[in-house]
Amino acid sequence: MLYYVYVLQSLKDHRYYIGFTTDVEARLRFHNAGLQRSTRDRIPFRLVLYESFATKEEALKREKQIKSWKGGAAFKQLIAGK
Repeated sequence: MLYYVYVLQSLKDHRYYIGFTTDVEARLRFHNAGLQRSTRDRIPFRLVLYESFATKEEALKREKQIKSWKGGAAFKQLIAGK
């Protein structure tokens, strides 16, 4: 099984959401259906990027790293694909 870290962008307020899952498409549908309490007021979302990992531990470590970058230059470079 693969694990994924994903970044969504709200089309409503343009803010980002960073998360972890085993199924990126299902998770995007979950967010856009308003089933995630922390994001339901900001739907719809678009998938900006995702990265895959062989272990849950690697994915969670990367999620934490990306969240620590949020709003900074490293985060902006990541979502720009640099």
